[in-house]
Amino acid sequence: MAKKFSALRSAMTPPARAEIDRQVEATLKEMPLCELRRARGMSQKMLAETLRLQQPAIAKMERRTDMYISTLRSHIEAMGGELEITARFPDGSVKITNFSQL
Repeated sequence: MAKKFSALRSAMTPPARAEIDRQVEATLKEMPLCELRRARGMSQKMLAETLRLQQPAIAKMERRTDMYISTLRSHIEAMGGELEITARFPDGSVKITNFSQL
């Protein structure tokens, strides 16, 4: 018989719960566009309507490995987000602002 996750979680030690929470948070910080869209509760059709595109265009966009920054920005903003581009170096990070007015 399947157990509820809440029952399994309550049986875990505090360090184990903390590790699971850390893993969940790390997973949520990195995901492909299609997973981000689903996590935001949007279908490809809903996103296409927001962007005034056809659904196949969204499917194609989500499979791309290279796209214009303006295309990615539009995609993110249609989901209610804001795109920030950050360069990370061993001695620190820098937010790139060239693209903020696109």
